[in-house]
Amino acid sequence: MANDIRDCEIIEIPKIADPRGNLAVIEKDVLPYAIERVYYLYDVPSDAARGGHAHIDQLEFLVALSGSFSVILDDGNEKETIVLNKPNKGLLIPTGIWRELEDFSSGSVCLVLSSGEFLESDYIRAYDDFIEYKKESN
Repeated sequence: MANDIRDCEIIEIPKIADPRGNLAVIEKDVLPYAIERVYYLYDVPSDAARGGHAHIDQLEFLVALSGSFSVILDDGNEKETIVLNKPNKGLLIPTGIWRELEDFSSGSVCLVLSSGEFLESDYIRAYDDFIEYKKESN
């Protein structure tokens, strides 16, 4: 069965509060997969957009480590916009969901924890191909 935007999930990252500053920890079973790749987006101009693709096999977890940005989720039938702006909450995006990132605030950093290493064949980069993929998946 193909995923839809209801399968996307905000996950609270366990936080250790301390007067000297908070510590957020992602380990054990916080995510439903082993982390295979870590990357981050930074110095993104406020009028730029990132993403614009879907994954066939990889799951991704996005966290706004600093600042904020919007994630537009699209399952081919519905769209939803999620604003990420807290470093102790992240967005789990399952396979087969188109995502676009925009409205980056000054100084924002988007951390991405992926279930797989980079593999170009895992990406669906054209929206028409994504719609076709979703039709075939149902």
